[in-house]
Amino acid sequence: MSDMIGNSNRITRQYLDSLLIETRYMNSAVPDLKMELYGKVFESPIMTAALSHLDHFMYEGATSQYAEGTAKAGAILWLGMAEKKEVELCASTGADMVEIIKPYSDRSLISQKIRHAEKLGLFAVGIDIDHAFAEDGTLDHVDGYEMAPITTEELSGICSSTKLPVIVKGVLSLYDAKEAVKAGAKGIVLSHHNNRIEYAIPPLKLLPVIRKEIPEDIPIFVDCEIRTGMDAFKAIALGATAVCIGRPLMTAIKKDGAEGAAAYLMKANDELRKVMAYTGCRDLSHIDASLILSNGL
Repeated sequence: MSDMIGNSNRITRQYLDSLLIETRYMNSAVPDLKMELYGKVFESPIMTAALSHLDHFMYEGATSQYAEGTAKAGAILWLGMAEKKEVELCASTGADMVEIIKPYSDRSLISQKIRHAEKLGLFAVGIDIDHAFAEDGTLDHVDGYEMAPITTEELSGICSSTKLPVIVKGVLSLYDAKEAVKAGAKGIVLSHHNNRIEYAIPPLKLLPVIRKEIPEDIPIFVDCEIRTGMDAFKAIALGATAVCIGRPLMTAIKKDGAEGAAAYLMKANDELRKVMAYTGCRDLSHIDASLILSNGL
């Protein structure tokens, strides 16, 4: 489908750009970006998105450079669909890592990947609920594996099968958010998965509704068109715990490898610190929706 008709990335970008910032300089200070997540403190709420198959789509070694750059920046590394050796390679960088697992029809594959993640000491695992169906509405097939939609009961079993936090990715409705929490998920990712369905609601438009309706202790992560620290600020103001940057990192890696990934993430941190300073936000807890004004979209 044309980028000009129904493209959810375009719609999401337009919505992000329609959100305006109110400045507050009086009594401000140099901000602290620290974030606590699942009992651990991180230097910033800006993380990577769950990128997949970088060695296939870009070049051999891109996945390792992605992981190395993330570790150097001190960010949380999210990894999408990957072979066992790729997961092990990324984990070996020492980055705190979240592996997102596809909704395989063969549910035993999900269990195997969770056990592997536990063995590697990953930070968390996730289930990619929005990758069950193909473009024609039939069950999707990825790399020869058939996918199938996850039920609330199955998700509950997955969550109770591990001590790792289980995060549900691909949430774009209050319904799915509530079902995920009911099943025991410890976090959700608001995402339309890079225009997986056209005319999708921009994640940030839905974010305040979901934040209001699910427990405060359930982190909400946001991806899709998050590119800068300013985008991160807007998401956090509307209720996000943290954000995930994806495609810009691919460009940075292609240009400068691991150093490029690290530099991009650290620049995004600087951008977030700037807008926090300009809005009187001493730390993440001071960022709220009163700082955001809509331009009409």
